[in-house]
Amino acid sequence: MGKKKDSKGSGKALSKAEYYEALAPLQVQLNDVARWLQHTGRRLLVVVEGRDTAGKGGVISAIADTLNPRQCHVVALPKPSDRERTQWYFQRYVPHLPAAGEITLFDRSWYNRAGVERVMGFCSKDEARAFLKQAPAFEKLLVDDGLLLFKYWLTVDQARQEERFAERREDPLKRWKLSPIDLKAREKYADYTQAREAMLEATHSKHAPWVLVDFNDQRRGRLALIRHLIETLPEYAVPETLIDFPPLGHEPLKERFKAGLKPI
Repeated sequence: MGKKKDSKGSGKALSKAEYYEALAPLQVQLNDVARWLQHTGRRLLVVVEGRDTAGKGGVISAIADTLNPRQCHVVALPKPSDRERTQWYFQRYVPHLPAAGEITLFDRSWYNRAGVERVMGFCSKDEARAFLKQAPAFEKLLVDDGLLLFKYWLTVDQARQEERFAERREDPLKRWKLSPIDLKAREKYADYTQAREAMLEATHSKHAPWVLVDFNDQRRGRLALIRHLIETLPEYAVPETLIDFPPLGHEPLKERFKAGLKPI
C-alpha cells in the first residue's frame, strides 16, 4: 500500500480570533471552488471520518457555512431502516452523491461498516470483509465517472478524546452528542484502533487515498484540511460576473400592513 498522506498541525493552540482570521480567506476560496463546480459541472464529494469527538461536524460546518445550501449538501444518515438492511450495502448512500455543480459532505459515510458496525457487532465478519473488498471498487467507479473524491481521517489522541467526552457530559448544549454507542465505544478503544488500521490498509488506494489530519487542535485541523482540499483540486479559477442592480422600484417610505398588523 502506498503511504497515506498526512496533514499535521503544529505549535500552540490557536485562539478563536486567530482561527477566524485564518479561516476567512479560505472560505472565500471555497466559494470560488463552488462557482468553478457550477461553471464546469464537476462534482465534489468529501468523506470525513474519525473517532468520536474528533471534530467531524465542526470541520464540515466550517466548509459549508458560507456556501449555498442548495449546492452544498451535508449528509449524516441515521441507522438503516429494516428495508435498507436488506439492500446492497452501498445502495442507501448512492442517492446522496452529488450531481453536476454540487458538493456533498459526508459526516460519516459507508465507512460506518468498517468501524462502528464491525466493532459493535452490527454486521457479520463476512459482511465486514466483503465491504473492505468492495469499497475500493465502488470508489473507483465513482472516480472513473469524473467524481472528485476526498477521504479524510481525523486523528485524535485518546487523552484528548476523553477530555472532549467530559466536556460534552458537562455542557447541556453538547450532551446530545453523547449516545449509548459513544459510551460503549470507550470500552473498545483498542478494537476500534484495530478496525481503523484494517480499513486504512484495505481502502487506501491511488484513485481514492486517505488523508490523515491531526485534530488534537481542532482549529488547526480544520484549517489544514480545508487548505489541503483547496490546494489538491484542479485549477478552479473562473471569470467572475459582476452583479449590476436594476433600478430600484418606488416604494412607500414606510411599509404598510392590512388588518392592523404591526412588525415587532
